[in-house]
Amino acid sequence: MAGDVLSQSEIDALLSALSTGEVDANEIKEEQQQRKVKVYDFRRPDKFSKDQMRTIYMLHENFARLLNTYLSGHLRAMVQVNVASVDQLTYEEFIRSLPNPSVISVLQMQPLKGNAILEINPSIIFAIIDRLFGGSGQVSSKPRPLTDIEDNIVRRVIGKSLESLAEAWKQFVPLKPLLEAIEINPQFTQIVPPSDMVVLITLQAKVGQGEGFINLCIPYLVLEPILSKLSTTYWVSGTTKGSSTEHIQSIRRRVEKINVPIIVELGNTSVTVQELLELSPGDVLQLDTGIKEDLKVVIGSFKKFLCKPGVLGSKLAIQITSIVEEGEDSGE
Repeated sequence: MAGDVLSQSEIDALLSALSTGEVDANEIKEEQQQRKVKVYDFRRPDKFSKDQMRTIYMLHENFARLLNTYLSGHLRAMVQVNVASVDQLTYEEFIRSLPNPSVISVLQMQPLKGNAILEINPSIIFAIIDRLFGGSGQVSSKPRPLTDIEDNIVRRVIGKSLESLAEAWKQFVPLKPLLEAIEINPQFTQIVPPSDMVVLITLQAKVGQGEGFINLCIPYLVLEPILSKLSTTYWVSGTTKGSSTEHIQSIRRRVEKINVPIIVELGNTSVTVQELLELSPGDVLQLDTGIKEDLKVVIGSFKKFLCKPGVLGSKLAIQITSIVEEGEDSGE
């Protein structure tokens, strides 16, 4: 299992060997095509079942969509986020695979006990920072620690991203992830013993010119109290409940906050272009609406109400007199 995860130095050495010709890429492909025996360590059995891993994958697909929506709107740029893989490995293997420096967020997973880690590749972080500062999303040429201003910006972005994580998890547990600290060196983030098992959700992200991975590492001890809920059956039942009254009320509240234009039509008249060009201050145009007639209230492009004009204090106002039923001049 330890051989499945390479450290950054091992990755660099492999790329260097490929570029110099010491390692043949075709030979690697042939080895991959051959059937291999997978090493299984009975001293360290898998903690998560295939069904639980599948559920975690689907759950974080939803997180990736929510994160994609948030970043696209916040950065006003094209952003692509999708789940690349979900694996279980030891915490030591995860730490060894992280670059140094990196942006490593230590999270509280309330109400669950323990911490998790959200690691974002520096190329993505600097692309986000450049975009927020008015740039096109360029990446820093050399990895470096964050400045104080950049640190504040990153904390805000991560805080909003955690809201998307909570939204994705809410049907399993009312999760409230909170940012506890941001570290640069992976060796300073020992949240569990090195041999403890963790689940690693890897998201592939592209922001501007930055492309890399976002890793969410959750220890087994954190998820242990809710493992019974991490099943396909529970997922399907939770998805069905999504059309419940609470879900409908949530959609209704969002729709009620949408602004729509309201227009009160005083009346209409027709003039020629010549008459329009000859208009001057003091001229009077006669409308087709009578003094005692109700005025039309147009919402969007449809007539919905009839009203009478007036004043309320020092402001113009209208009083609704009737509702236009559907089909009754609704297209006017």
